[in-house]
Amino acid sequence: MKILSLETLPKEKDRKASRHASTILPLADGSVLAAYFAGTYEAESDVDIYLTKRGVDGYWSAPFRVSREEGVAHWNPVLSLRSDGDIVLFYKVGFEIVSWKTMVRVSRDGGRDWDKPRELVPGDSGGRGPVRNKVIVLHDGNWLAGGSLEQETRWSAFADRSEDEGRTWKRSADIAIDASDGAFIDNGNAAPKTSIAVSEQSFRGRGVIQPSLWEDSPSGVHMLLRSTEGFAYRSDSPDGGKTWSDPYRTDIPNNNSALDLVRLRDGRLVLAHNPVAGNWGDRTPLVLSVSNDYGRTWERGIVLEDGPGEFSYPAIVKGPDTLFVSWTRNRTEIAFARIE
Repeated sequence: MKILSLETLPKEKDRKASRHASTILPLADGSVLAAYFAGTYEAESDVDIYLTKRGVDGYWSAPFRVSREEGVAHWNPVLSLRSDGDIVLFYKVGFEIVSWKTMVRVSRDGGRDWDKPRELVPGDSGGRGPVRNKVIVLHDGNWLAGGSLEQETRWSAFADRSEDEGRTWKRSADIAIDASDGAFIDNGNAAPKTSIAVSEQSFRGRGVIQPSLWEDSPSGVHMLLRSTEGFAYRSDSPDGGKTWSDPYRTDIPNNNSALDLVRLRDGRLVLAHNPVAGNWGDRTPLVLSVSNDYGRTWERGIVLEDGPGEFSYPAIVKGPDTLFVSWTRNRTEIAFARIE
């Protein structure tokens, strides 16, 4: 692997202070959409979702606000593409993660105009659909999203499945570490001495959240999960994401920060992550690791960012002949790379 280009997304006209949680979507014409949330600080009322587009000429458009709910915090956009070319944007709304809800908007003209926002699942509290990472399209055309719940003391994940390209959803059972079996590390939920710019509410919970999904056979689907326990966890489904195994620990160090992966056509998995063990560990370096054996073992590919700072929340997707990766750089910028 090799970095073909390393870019920085343009900033909004109103120059927000903080930017985080990007999502990227390649389009058929060779352009790329990116979205992220920006505001003064995570969970504040001025945090909104912004969208920008990288044209085929390699230049990014000026970001514009694409969320429409006033006076409430916005979080974690996720972009998806329907078979008819419609673009779907999911995002979370609410001050408290424990009770946020998922909103959805649709664009039918490549991301220029968007219909009115609506609740993904009316009456939901806690968030349905994708919580942070991209939706995957299964071999049969169904969509599968990795969801999670951050309750006061217990974090858990689930999979949401859609058979109509994101219009309606059916949720799996919870995927959670059993606290009674001694799985939790000592003092794993202690409030850390950290400079990571997260909302204080994030320090309360223990468990697994924010699954990244891949399919490796017509019925076999898998997820890697962010955890509070020093290592990423994994769960497997034999039936296209309807039911899941109990999560089990992998050898992948995880710092209780987001990770994302993609499966290549030859079966290799490429994982974007911070290879750092420990709850609320440093969010540097940010690397791509590669697995040639379905995620059992991993080798270091390339380093995207290193040195002091926060390089976190990567999103990774396949283009026609390259990989695209975006991530948070020190909460002030969104970085973007094309990978050979």
